[in-house]
Amino acid sequence: MSNVNQIPRLRFPGFDDGWEKVFLGEICKVKTGGRDTKDKKDDGKYPFFVRSNTVERIDSFSYEGEAILTSGDGVGVGKNFHYINGKFDYHQRVYALKDFKREYSAKFIYQVFSQKFYRRVLSLSAKNSVDSVRLDFITKMNIDIPSLPEQQKIASFLSSVDKKIELLQQKKVLLEQYKKGVMQKIFNQELRFKDDNGKEYPDWEERKLENISKINPKNDDLPKSFIYIDLESVNKGFLTKKQRINVKDAPSRAQRVLEKDDILFQTVRPYQMNNFHFDFENEDFVASTGYAQVRAKESSRFLYYVLHTFDFVKKVLSRCTGTSYPAINSTDLGRIFIKLPSVGEQVKIANFLSAIDSKIQLVNTQLTNTQGFKKGLLQQMFV
Repeated sequence: MSNVNQIPRLRFPGFDDGWEKVFLGEICKVKTGGRDTKDKKDDGKYPFFVRSNTVERIDSFSYEGEAILTSGDGVGVGKNFHYINGKFDYHQRVYALKDFKREYSAKFIYQVFSQKFYRRVLSLSAKNSVDSVRLDFITKMNIDIPSLPEQQKIASFLSSVDKKIELLQQKKVLLEQYKKGVMQKIFNQELRFKDDNGKEYPDWEERKLENISKINPKNDDLPKSFIYIDLESVNKGFLTKKQRINVKDAPSRAQRVLEKDDILFQTVRPYQMNNFHFDFENEDFVASTGYAQVRAKESSRFLYYVLHTFDFVKKVLSRCTGTSYPAINSTDLGRIFIKLPSVGEQVKIANFLSAIDSKIQLVNTQLTNTQGFKKGLLQQMFV
């Protein structure tokens, strides 16, 4: 050890010693596994760590104890990290940090390593991405470490934050699965709604999309400046990027002038379902021609959900042209038949599904905030 003088910005009370700088290879053993992906068993007895965030199962174990695991090559390099204390096996291109010396906490090392390793591998690569990890990427990595009691205090606190993140992730997945299941029942008409008097609504009818909406309605001239929505701006129904541009700088694809309740349907690679229900007022938005602009004549929110059903997407894909970038033109899109209930039932369905979406969004916001909270802590708690 050396340089006993590093101090983080944020510390627990009672600790004031300097942190020491060490190489990871000095405090633990680092070794790749001996298994291949084909060795996994769906109902295996032990965890099997491969080159992804997914933990598989296997019937063998090659190590028992505390370990940190990370991908040695592939897309997960510097991004996939696991901590375990128990019996497990691991892939031949997965590194395990194990057999930690007594004065070092594996849980603390896990937090530091998972926070800083990606930047290290990037700095050692001549490219903007990293294809593989050499052993010395890990063994010669310098980290700053406090005394064992402070390591344990930090690790325990961050583990509790990780647990909250994990629970929120699980809650989000369960809500999304529930929504998927209930949508299937609604649009298969296994689940029906009744009107406010308890009476059944009329039977659903099949109608063409072009008959229940305007597709790419004629627009006025583009505003002098606007927020531009391109195919990179929307992810799973959420507007994740807002960029304001002047009309003189606008790309030629900026043509869809939006009104409240318009639906943007992604016509290129529609299986991604990165569609958007536009619900803004008092601000100018223009979308790319990579979307079809669908203006519903009845409930736009209901129609938005219809466009996300498996049945509708399957019909779209059957009409797409191209292989690498399958796409559908707006005319063919408009000719697709969909099953449509009366307006009253449309509204009830839309309100029901919107309430689930609101819960998903609330959990997603809590998850994002907690992840941001942890990120801020890490920046202040580590040297």
